[in-house]
Amino acid sequence: MSSCRHLLLLAGFALACAPATPSNGLEPVITERLYFGRNTADSLTVTDSAWAGFLRDVVSPRLPSGFTVWEAQGQWRDSKGRVRHEPSFVLDIVHSPPSPKADSAIVGIIAEYKRRFRQESVLRVVTEGRASF
Repeated sequence: MSSCRHLLLLAGFALACAPATPSNGLEPVITERLYFGRNTADSLTVTDSAWAGFLRDVVSPRLPSGFTVWEAQGQWRDSKGRVRHEPSFVLDIVHSPPSPKADSAIVGIIAEYKRRFRQESVLRVVTEGRASF
């Protein structure tokens, strides 16, 4: 095979393996969705005012670029197989691809919620995507 053809094949292979360039102004992002249950021992412990304080004092300082939050109703099975229903808050965060700063902020938010409201867990779902602002 001639060296010219060989170079063309290599160039074609390199282009095929290159990451796709975002189109239509879309850039790579990470979406993180956190689910915060409001109950402890079958009673509502995270009131609307306690949540508002948590957003103001804990979430906003750690996520100065912004976030979205809404109320939700969750359903899950406990360790005995019983269906449980729980009011929840969902926090949606969109940021540039992974960074230690973003991860640290989110881990800190989760840890403080668990500590402050005596929660066993906070569900964290991470999704890669593209967005434009």
